[in-house]
Amino acid sequence: MLFEPKTYRNSFSSERFQSFVITYKEADLWIGIDPDSYKEEMVELASEKLKEISDELEQYMAKDSFFKKSLKPCPVQENAPEIAKVMAAVAEKAGVGPTAAVAGMFSELIGQALLKNFSINELVVENGGDCYLKLQKSLVMTIFAGESPLSGMAGLEILPEQTPLGICTSAGTSGTSRSFGKADAVMIACKETALADAFATSIGNLIKKPTDVEKVLKRTERFEEIISAVLICEDQIGIRGEFELNILG
Repeated sequence: MLFEPKTYRNSFSSERFQSFVITYKEADLWIGIDPDSYKEEMVELASEKLKEISDELEQYMAKDSFFKKSLKPCPVQENAPEIAKVMAAVAEKAGVGPTAAVAGMFSELIGQALLKNFSINELVVENGGDCYLKLQKSLVMTIFAGESPLSGMAGLEILPEQTPLGICTSAGTSGTSRSFGKADAVMIACKETALADAFATSIGNLIKKPTDVEKVLKRTERFEEIISAVLICEDQIGIRGEFELNILG
C-alpha cells in the first residue's frame, strides 16, 4: 500500500510530541505522545487495536453491503459490532452514510485504548485530518485548505480543559475526503471524534460556492453537539464556537 505524503503532520511540534505512524490496509494514522509519557509498548498496542477494529468492521461490511455503500443514514443489522452501531448513530445525527465517520471512529478508539492502558499527559491521534486530542496545555491546530489563499494562515487554539475532544476536517477540493461540496476546508469539533467526522462531511456537502459559507455556518448552530466550526471556501472564512481563531504569521 502506498500512502499520500501527509506534510501537514509536520505542523505538530517534534519537541512536544514523540510520534510514530501505524498502518494497516487503507488506514494510516499518526500518533503523537508527550515524551515523558511515551513507551515503546504503545506502538504495539495501537497497531493491534487498529488491526482489531479494521478487521471487525471489514467483516461486518462484507455481510452488510448497504451499510458500506450508503450515502445516507441507515440501520445496522441486529448482530452488528459496537463500532458499526456507533458509526450508524452519529451518521443519523449528521445526515450522512455511516462510513463518513470511519476515520474519526478509528482515531477515537485507538486514542481511548492508549489512555486506558497507559498514563499519558498529552495525546494526538491523527487519521487523514481527523484528530482525537487529550492535552495538558493549549495547542493551535493549523487549518489547511487546499488552494485557498487562507490555507495555513489561521489556526484554532484548543485549551486543555476542552479535551478529550475530536476535531475533524473535510474538503471538497483537495485530499481524500469524499465530499459533494466545494469547500476548501470544513473543520468541526465535537466531544465525539466520529460525530465530528460525520458532521464535517455533511456540512462540507452544503458548500458549493464562497457565498454559501455564511448561511451554512448559521446552519451549524442547530446542532448543540458542534462545539466549534470553521468553514473555508476560496477567500471566504466563517467561524463560530468556543475556540479562538489565531492568525498565523
